[in-house]
Amino acid sequence: MKIKLQTGAFGEAPHCHTMIPIRLIFSLVFIIGASVLLYVIWHLKTQQHFQKKMVRMSQVEDEATMEDPRPLLDPGIMFVETSDNVELKPLVMCSVESTARQNPDKPIYFFMKGFSGNLSQYPEPKYRLIPLLSSMQNVVLLPLNANKLFDDTSLNTWYQKVNPKEERYWLNVFADGCRFALLWKYGGIYLDTDIISMKSMPFGNFICPENADYISVGALGFSHRHHPFLWNCMKDFVANYNGDIWGQQGPKLITRVMKRWCQMDNIGAFIGKECNNISLWITDRFYPVPWSAWEKYFVPWKMKDVERIFSATYGAHVWNFMNSSGKKKVVTGSGSLIEHFFQLYCPTTYRNLNQLNNI
Repeated sequence: MKIKLQTGAFGEAPHCHTMIPIRLIFSLVFIIGASVLLYVIWHLKTQQHFQKKMVRMSQVEDEATMEDPRPLLDPGIMFVETSDNVELKPLVMCSVESTARQNPDKPIYFFMKGFSGNLSQYPEPKYRLIPLLSSMQNVVLLPLNANKLFDDTSLNTWYQKVNPKEERYWLNVFADGCRFALLWKYGGIYLDTDIISMKSMPFGNFICPENADYISVGALGFSHRHHPFLWNCMKDFVANYNGDIWGQQGPKLITRVMKRWCQMDNIGAFIGKECNNISLWITDRFYPVPWSAWEKYFVPWKMKDVERIFSATYGAHVWNFMNSSGKKKVVTGSGSLIEHFFQLYCPTTYRNLNQLNNI
């Protein structure tokens, strides 16, 4: 006997069409609720992980900024102060200011051994130099940490053994080592703090002789980090070290290394030329007035002579080491050449000249 099952209009079993939607609804509600709960848990854990990660990242950035910001530096123009002084003479201020003004597209780094790295410790009016320099947009003041600077260079063994108190020309020798290490590690341009910038300086590999016999280390440029010439300079620094001879680690050193680099004996024959990718700039780029005539900066000049002598000059080296007694000063109203340069190239320093001269 066959039994025929009665179906509805669409073939459903009788009395089942109301049961299935209820089960589906409960299932959907359960699935949606579980999904929402799982998402909320995942989102909270993700946010906590992200926040912890951001805290760790900020701590790393803070530590890098406070302890050693230099690995983050882009190539720029660098100055160095190797004494513990932070209140320096007007000429130093003028050198940094004039360079910042003439090179507004480049960062200007001033490494100071006596600077802590915390600007709030140097308020006005007690301090003048640091507040003035830090107010300039492209000037960056940095502490000079010799241990970190010389690390991973041949200068490290020398620095750990040398006794500054027994060195005759310690500040100069220390500055020589710093300039080579800074250029090796970061690239850019190094300038002495007694060079008044008169024009924008191009990045490139250059050195500049002060005469036909010696190359000066007052202005050096290397467009990229880790140039082998600088490594050779640091090796020579240690191999031929003698702190009792003036210029042994500076002009004499770089002259020795350049002669080997170019396999030449006559520096004068290469002035204005390029040798193995290093340009030997003409003397007038930085030394139009020789060191023996340094006092000429402190007397009046005729304007036609200024234009003629300094027409090819990027920065005028004032030879401050010859004025170690400090008898020659920049005097307002004197009409001297150096006053003219202060007025023209470092007007902020010139406006504060009387106060700075009293430091």
